[in-house]
Amino acid sequence: MHTETRDQRDTIEHLPFVIRCVRDELELEKAVAIRQSAYGRHLPELAARFSRPEPSDLDGSSRVMVALAKLDGAPLGSMRFRTNQSRPLDLEQSVELPGALRQRVLTEATRLAVSQAAVGRMVKAMLMKTMFLQCESSGVDCIVAAARNPMDRFYSWLLFEDVFPGGEFVPMAHAGMIPHRTMSCDVVATKRRWLEVGHPWYSLFFEVRHPDIELAPAATLGKEMGQNRDKESRLSMAER
Repeated sequence: MHTETRDQRDTIEHLPFVIRCVRDELELEKAVAIRQSAYGRHLPELAARFSRPEPSDLDGSSRVMVALAKLDGAPLGSMRFRTNQSRPLDLEQSVELPGALRQRVLTEATRLAVSQAAVGRMVKAMLMKTMFLQCESSGVDCIVAAARNPMDRFYSWLLFEDVFPGGEFVPMAHAGMIPHRTMSCDVVATKRRWLEVGHPWYSLFFEVRHPDIELAPAATLGKEMGQNRDKESRLSMAER
């Protein structure tokens, strides 16, 4: 449903699902379930590995986002992210990032997984929107991602750039030694580039407000998951 005002930037769009950082063990289980299902379709050799929460889901170093259907609470998508402010990123187990990049505040997007249903495309877009807005609100400079083929084409479409010349695919320890391409985007510069080139998602990400997206406050990003359960401590798009 759309509610439009005279200013396009004030357009509000309501989604058939909500996106938020997991609040409790049940929501984490739902995030893990959609992760296992999605990876099972594309990388069946990893399905068993993703049948239960990983250490990064539980140790307080990361945030797990989950998309839940409003109708019945079913999981529709998930993504995990963590900054480099307390420890190296997961992909740094396998590659050494350039010094100029390591000196900036980074967040790594991992475990992107969405439903196979038609709504999955919108969920994927909204998870990425949440990632961008979370970075904006938290003072993160760059998003870094290790992308396997063909997911690297999706990140290229988002104007991510290769961290290493030639777009080399390197086996990643945190992804079952499957070759991935290391890519990154400067959050501010990419937003500007999207506007300049008329990227199809610019308005969706930065001019349309989605009250069903909730952002974790920057102050909680390095704390334990349990401290992020209080509804009043979270920021929604409606409050931006």
